[in-house]
Amino acid sequence: MMFGTQGVCASTLDEKQKALEQQKAQTQRDLAAKQAEIDDLEVKKRKLEGEIEALDKDLIEVMVEIKTLKADIADKEVEIEKTKEDLEVAQKDVEDQYESMKTRIQFLYEKGGTGAWAEMILADANLSNLLNKAEYTQELYDYDREALDTYVDTVEQVTELENNLEIEKSELVVMRECSEEEEKELNKKLEEKKATSANYASEIQNAEAKADAYTELIRQQSAQIRQIQQQKEEEARRAAEEARQKAAQEAARKAAEQERQRQAAASRANNSSSGSSSGGSSGGSSGGSSGGSSGGSSGGGSVGYSGKGSAVVSYATQFVGNPYVWGGTSLTNGADCSGFIMSVYAKFGVSLPHSSSALRGVGTGVSYSEAKPGDIICYSGHCAIYMGNGAIVHASCKKDGIKISYNAAYRTILAVRRIFT
Repeated sequence: MMFGTQGVCASTLDEKQKALEQQKAQTQRDLAAKQAEIDDLEVKKRKLEGEIEALDKDLIEVMVEIKTLKADIADKEVEIEKTKEDLEVAQKDVEDQYESMKTRIQFLYEKGGTGAWAEMILADANLSNLLNKAEYTQELYDYDREALDTYVDTVEQVTELENNLEIEKSELVVMRECSEEEEKELNKKLEEKKATSANYASEIQNAEAKADAYTELIRQQSAQIRQIQQQKEEEARRAAEEARQKAAQEAARKAAEQERQRQAAASRANNSSSGSSSGGSSGGSSGGSSGGSSGGSSGGGSVGYSGKGSAVVSYATQFVGNPYVWGGTSLTNGADCSGFIMSVYAKFGVSLPHSSSALRGVGTGVSYSEAKPGDIICYSGHCAIYMGNGAIVHASCKKDGIKISYNAAYRTILAVRRIFT
């Protein structure tokens, strides 16, 4: 009866242990899945933090570019005001000259109409005086004509300069507006990515809390399994002890039985040898006792120039009119300033960075006075390809796209880099 009870108990413990081990295995799978989820979130969060850092850097560059453009615009406005002052001076000079000329003409007409010049000259009988008067008259005429021509030239030059300055200023204003728009877009993207990063951090925190719960559950399940194993070991030890005691009792019983049989045989042999003819009786006693007990306890400088830059310019100008796309590198579908230059030079087997600031360190530096076609002109937050004769081709901004500008020095130049020496 004891063995049957122990068998049922052991079977129950086996079932409990098996069930717990299955639960523990499932919890371990859940923990592994949750840890993989945490790792994935961490990777995404680190990637996002890298993007945020890059956006911060881009934002700083754009802000510096806006500041530089504002300063360039202010300088250009000073130049425009100076040009206007020069124009006013020129206009005042010609007005004074014109008034003097009108006074002389008026005097002549009042003194004799259209023939006054001839009368004034011929009135003197002295040939020398006559020639002097004629020469003086011609000089006065030439002076008025030269003054008028000078005025016209000055007005044309100053007006052309003013128009050019206004065009350059408008280009700077457009670039400033584009940069301010980029600043808004960067700030918007930055806020979105920071919000996403905060969501990742919250998800990681929740996942880690869940993983901690799984870890604690595994610890509890392991403790329960160890307790069951200890119970099973105790049950096995108790069963072995009971079996040992039972075997000892059985051996004692058999020994007692054998002793009784031996004594009985000896008694029969004695009776046979005495030759007694009378019936007798032999008596013997046998006795056996069995008993058992069980018990147990449980517990739980001068730079060469190859001329190849001209081919770069010819190739780059094919894309004039195509759109500007911030961060883009497509010469047809859209590129930003550094993406445009990177893709143009890629055509010639040259790998350049997609960064206007990084382009200041490529190739070999030259002065602007030494710039040749194909050289890269670097500004604050902007870059262009020099075409020669002061012109550049560049991805200007969203409004203008890829375009040609005819004054490379329209804003502060930070570096000129030559790729093909």
